[in-house]
Amino acid sequence: MEIRRLVEDDAQLFYDFRMLALETDPFSFVESPGELRQIPVSVYAERLRAGDAENFVFGAFDGRSIVGSTGFYQEIAAKRRHKGHIWGVFVIPSARGQGIARALMTQAIAAARATPGLEQVFLTVSVTQQAARNLYQSLGFRSIGVEPCGLRIGSLSVDEELMLLELPAGTVKTPTLRA
Repeated sequence: MEIRRLVEDDAQLFYDFRMLALETDPFSFVESPGELRQIPVSVYAERLRAGDAENFVFGAFDGRSIVGSTGFYQEIAAKRRHKGHIWGVFVIPSARGQGIARALMTQAIAAARATPGLEQVFLTVSVTQQAARNLYQSLGFRSIGVEPCGLRIGSLSVDEELMLLELPAGTVKTPTLRA
């Protein structure tokens, strides 16, 4: 198993993998398969080409096949640059239970920790995904709230839990302002 950062040449593989993820676990992702179909693979190629320390995707490979992935982005606005987000964590069902999600998350967290000024990493997870929630808690994330009916498909909905990992603050201390 190889875990590495995805690059432009991985765009078609990642696009196909993402479609599989959306179709396999529709209540685990905000994006729908129909929405993904509206995005050309060239856009994925551009995103992967433009990836840097503040915006990246890691893939777990079994040979030439992607069997797991996770992404990260840092907020752009100056007042929110201390925040980052993990997104798109998915491992194909046949590869689950092998520690792939943990390895992907560990890589993503390590890369996030190396991002200057980053102090908080957020993620959301469907409350029905207990194994994922347990993994995130074991990596230091804590629940900071639940959004009722966070995702809806037709008449079915699922709550989403917002989780936070606090990273060591930088050397500059800022006062906490309260209203």
